[in-house]
Amino acid sequence: MNALTRSFSAIWNSSLGKKYIVALTGIVLFLFLAGHLIGNLLVFVGREAFNSYAVFLHEVGHGMGVWVARLVLLACLVAHVIATIQLTIQNRSAREQYQNKNTIQATLSSRIMMWTGLTILAFVIYHLLHFTVRFSNSYNDYIDPEYFAETGLQRQDAWKMVIDGFSWFPAVFFYMVALSLLCSHLSHGVSSVFQTLGFRSKKSQDLIRCGGKIYAFVIWAGFMSIPVAIYFFKFGR
Repeated sequence: MNALTRSFSAIWNSSLGKKYIVALTGIVLFLFLAGHLIGNLLVFVGREAFNSYAVFLHEVGHGMGVWVARLVLLACLVAHVIATIQLTIQNRSAREQYQNKNTIQATLSSRIMMWTGLTILAFVIYHLLHFTVRFSNSYNDYIDPEYFAETGLQRQDAWKMVIDGFSWFPAVFFYMVALSLLCSHLSHGVSSVFQTLGFRSKKSQDLIRCGGKIYAFVIWAGFMSIPVAIYFFKFGR
């Protein structure tokens, strides 16, 4: 075991180390969500804009950039969820004698962090199977008709893939539930990150808590608008 491995093991095995891992991976995931939302909202601009964005992502770093990003994000998500679960178990064991007091003070979001984290992990796996691996669907055969008519070349019709993906109610329902739980997770998680990193004080805690709720709502509303517009308002269909 080299020095780097020993250092990581020591950090992981301490409660404080786990809190920092949760905070730092949380920051990566928070930033990713904002960027991912901006890109996804291009679906409302139209087929050309969204498919050009998809091509750009897949060509960054000669095609390696998107896979490196996926692996880093997946590693952050797994570490975030596992560390959160272990911290939740430790905290519950440590506060049994103060259970009534802590239950009153804790928010609903904080009490269900472990379960929302697991649900979000399941959602990400499904999302990857649905749109990235394209398991059990024919999305690989989708060709952009407008681009082909203009250039005579073929490219993936990612826009149509999203439209068809959210035209199926079970997928829409699962996305809506997962996004709502994600909102709950974020509303508490943003505040927790500031506290762990020492940026939250008595003066700033209300502002940070409010900012976390606003950020969570913006993420929820933005992502939710896509399946709602496609399925319920027939956008693109």
